Amino acid sequence: MRSFFFFSLLLVFSVTAYAQNGTISGKVTYGGSTPLHDATVQIMQTGRTVRTDAEGNYTIPDVAPGRYTVLAHVEGFSDLTRAVVVTAGSDVRADLNLRVAALQEQVTVTATGTEQSVFDSFQTVNSVGSTRIMQKAATSIGEVLESETGVAKRSFGPGPSRPVIRGFDGDRVLVVQDGVRTGSLASQSGDHAEPVDPVGAERIEVLKGPATLLYGSNAIGGVVNVIDHHDNDFVSGFRGFLTGIAGSADKQAGFAGGGEYGYKNFMFRGKAGAQRSGNFSTPEGIVPNSRSRSNNGSFGLGYYGEKAWIDGLFAADIRKFGVPYAGEFHGHHEEHKHEHLLAGGDEHEHEELDVSLRSRAYNTKVSGGFRDLTNPYLRGMQYSLFYSDYKHDEIETEIEHNESEIATVYKNKTFSYRTLFEQQRAGSLTGRFGFEGFNRNYRVDGEEQLVNGKIAHNSFSAYALEEIDLKKVKFQFGGRIENNRYNPEDPLLNSRSFTAFSGGAGINVGLWEGGALVANYTHSTRAPALEELYNHGPHIGNMTYEVGNNALKTERSNGIDVSLRHISDKFRLTGDIFHYSISNFVYLAAVDEDGDGEPDTEDGLFIGNYSQDNAAFTGAELSAEASFNRFVGAFLNFDTVRARLTDRDENLPRIPPARVRLGLDLRYNDLTVRPEVVFAAKQKKVSPLETQTDGYGLLNIAGSYTIGRQHHAHIFSVNAYNLTNKLYRNHLSFVKDLVPEIGRGIRFGYTIRFF
Repeated sequence: MRSFFFFSLLLVFSVTAYAQNGTISGKVTYGGSTPLHDATVQIMQTGRTVRTDAEGNYTIPDVAPGRYTVLAHVEGFSDLTRAVVVTAGSDVRADLNLRVAALQEQVTVTATGTEQSVFDSFQTVNSVGSTRIMQKAATSIGEVLESETGVAKRSFGPGPSRPVIRGFDGDRVLVVQDGVRTGSLASQSGDHAEPVDPVGAERIEVLKGPATLLYGSNAIGGVVNVIDHHDNDFVSGFRGFLTGIAGSADKQAGFAGGGEYGYKNFMFRGKAGAQRSGNFSTPEGIVPNSRSRSNNGSFGLGYYGEKAWIDGLFAADIRKFGVPYAGEFHGHHEEHKHEHLLAGGDEHEHEELDVSLRSRAYNTKVSGGFRDLTNPYLRGMQYSLFYSDYKHDEIETEIEHNESEIATVYKNKTFSYRTLFEQQRAGSLTGRFGFEGFNRNYRVDGEEQLVNGKIAHNSFSAYALEEIDLKKVKFQFGGRIENNRYNPEDPLLNSRSFTAFSGGAGINVGLWEGGALVANYTHSTRAPALEELYNHGPHIGNMTYEVGNNALKTERSNGIDVSLRHISDKFRLTGDIFHYSISNFVYLAAVDEDGDGEPDTEDGLFIGNYSQDNAAFTGAELSAEASFNRFVGAFLNFDTVRARLTDRDENLPRIPPARVRLGLDLRYNDLTVRPEVVFAAKQKKVSPLETQTDGYGLLNIAGSYTIGRQHHAHIFSVNAYNLTNKLYRNHLSFVKDLVPEIGRGIRFGYTIRFF
């Protein structure tokens, strides 16, 4: 009898305890009525995930009382989040209606290493979805992202354009694909391209401001993460896409397609794409040697168990693009001209050179992890191993005789590894920690041989990022210790080793329903790049005869970033102000050894010594979106940054001018039309070697129309740009004085997605 009493008491207690929890349920639809099956629904604070049934319904039982963010995800649609409050014994309804084209994505994995809403992120993130990528369709990510708030593009023609974040460029902006380094050389050369295909991406995330805690010293200015798929996400059956694009101003044509098939616990994955564009047109005429082409493909296989998964992938990226007017700056071009004149030729009939780059990257990746662990300390773990074999050839072509030769060969082989451990929640404390590293072997041979022999770069770091959630107030803090070692093969070059610490802390204060104030302090460090230490010779990609400095010290930045945010069904706003004070800032300083007041030249290029000084970056950004009714919305973006050497009171080169972008979001059923105007100010704050660029205004109209079904969707897009055929120049272009930006054009796209 006593045993029965205790058993009954235990049963009543268990039922009562379970009843204290609640349930979240709802329906995931497209267009308000079409159910989406196999959609992922996740409670972002706990990581619990379920999938919708054939009618789009989902249920998450046994949810402890509290405030949560529920995320719905279907590849090809814009992710949607909704805040819910669960009370004891309640059944909370959260229906989620997804759209193919939205003003802004609402999730990020880049900010913390795990999925999180953009609103809750401590750092400001731009998340660009697949439909917006398709409207901007280009072979380079710089072209795709240039209109995002706080993001500009560095270019040497459209083929190698690369993002600049808040004025930071080069080795201070890290480009990754699915969180892994690309293994390219684009960070340190304006005429090199990132070997990633933006058209085939699910979304691209831009993490603005120092991201050194999670990503290392190369991310002192920010991170661009090109996301192809969810490594740990298994779906049975088939899902995929096929995209075609065509454009007028550059005679663009291309396609991308891919698919995933899940059978039992196995996932088969494949993707391929190709793009071609001709010489693009401007109000001044056709820009010679601005054509480009790219081809890429990948295939992979993964096994997904209940608690663990492992995934392997092989990818290849092959591209060739012209570098406009680069032949004008090759030193031996003058020698050819001199020989031609000695032979009795006319001064205006000497051989002209076209310079183009042909690159190929072969990448192998193995990733995996564990989830929903019962370990008292760890909730999950992710790891990745990545090997990249990257090579590119600089090809010189004599235009008259159409004879080509490989002038310079760059080789870069990189093996990287990364591990992230996710902690179990302990009261209000959550966090993640891990370690990563890479081994890089770099070599240059030929006319533009900037380094002698092979140089090895080895890096290792350990990091931790913790968060305390007190409901209305959240705190985040973390640190990273990193060592970088350089070992040149040339005995005349010194080996160097740098060990430094980065740390940061932030606070997120809820001000009202849907409103928050976020403030961050970061102390970030960056080891000098290999090229900054050892380059010596003509570097056409940076328009400089570079002289490396083997005595460079670690670069250190102290920064503060304050963000005011609001999110609701009708209005979203993010406003940021930031200031970064950087000691030992590395830059190319003009040389004037003869004291004539003019920079010295070598091989027709300005001589630049890598030097260090104190610098400051100060700026502001604003992104606002409003929905007045179900037919009409509006958006406004603004950004400005000032960057200078403080001790010299001298402006830094290639800093973007202030910009404003505003427009309407017009909707009728599945049709969206977005007219916009873009204004850029005149850039008068230039470095001593720069020319100013005039301000300009552009008129663009983008639109999309979607035909949605339960298992597939047709998406038609159009982007009409620079409709007034405005002559304008990109201040961040190395050849802006010779090459204006693209003129009036229109781009069409079509995508079919299966899910």
